[in-house]
Amino acid sequence: MIGSKQTHLLEISRQFQIHGEILHAEPCKVGHINETYTATYDQGGTKVRYIHQRINHDVFTDPAGVMDNLLRVTTHLRGKLAGKGTKNLTRRALTVVPTHDGRSFHKTADGQYWRTFVFIEGVRTFEAVESPTQAYQAGKAFGEFQSLLVDLPGDRLVETIPHFHNTRRRFDTLVATVSADKANRAASAKAEIEWALRQECSVDTVLSALAKKRIPERVTHNDTKFNNVMLDVASGEAMCVVDLDTVMPGSPLYDFGDMVRTTTSPTLEDELDLAKVRMTMPMFKGLARGYLEAAGGFLTKNERALIAFSGRLITYTIGLRFLTDYLQGDTYFRVHRAQHNLDRTRTQFRLVESIAKQEEAMQKFADSL
Repeated sequence: MIGSKQTHLLEISRQFQIHGEILHAEPCKVGHINETYTATYDQGGTKVRYIHQRINHDVFTDPAGVMDNLLRVTTHLRGKLAGKGTKNLTRRALTVVPTHDGRSFHKTADGQYWRTFVFIEGVRTFEAVESPTQAYQAGKAFGEFQSLLVDLPGDRLVETIPHFHNTRRRFDTLVATVSADKANRAASAKAEIEWALRQECSVDTVLSALAKKRIPERVTHNDTKFNNVMLDVASGEAMCVVDLDTVMPGSPLYDFGDMVRTTTSPTLEDELDLAKVRMTMPMFKGLARGYLEAAGGFLTKNERALIAFSGRLITYTIGLRFLTDYLQGDTYFRVHRAQHNLDRTRTQFRLVESIAKQEEAMQKFADSL
């Protein structure tokens, strides 16, 4: 990094309780929303790394609420892990570095929100699952994350993105967007729109169960992509769940459903060759085994009965979001080619079809655990 960005980051770094001299910093290519840097410091002759990150307050309109959630959750996680005798706590839960005035974030004069974490060494992330063993580790990591937060004390967490997994709202937004067709793209997505509209019968299943209290609201991660689990480089064991900005009230089914979406298909979410897109049962079995091993103790019978369905629902919901963004002119998700969001839509919808064909077998396996 050179020039004004380096000077600006140097000033940001001085706001936090970090001993030593910053040696250098470089952009960290993780995520699509926040601006992230890995910074190396000299502390008594030892090089120590931290993460400096600017919160995107266009997406997260209440950064203070985001950080209140994050600090409550990470503090509780470390306390529960310590109580179990877990070692290497700074590798098992994110550690927020406070500012000199004891806050969890620094707000600059021009309205930017910055935070700092201890860098977790000896771990790596993967964009796609490579084996059922990795799927097991992902399921176990997110299951344990939910389990440790079942007894989170205090008030209800802030909804950092309200209605994030509300499939009914996503469906209604699509309908309104198609009607307006402001970007003049509806004709090019006619088949995808018609397919999406035919799935309306499933959009209220989890929402209705929550509203009628057939399933409880819980603290959930809400962005359980496989690359949000850090795996130990040497052992392959899941160490830490990251990207906690969307931790808020929700249903564990949303989390498990997004795990199914992102860990059971051998392709990325924008695969062009739809013949390759499929839900693979070995990956699902590894995922479900790990998840239910960690979360099975607190899930209710009604929650467990929707385990397989959740994969279909959340994959469909994300597909609705991609399709809506495409029709609105690519205003939310970052795109790297023409019709990128439409390609993502097609991949999600093909995966929904694959899950639907195997849903009975998936649920039967989950019921056996």
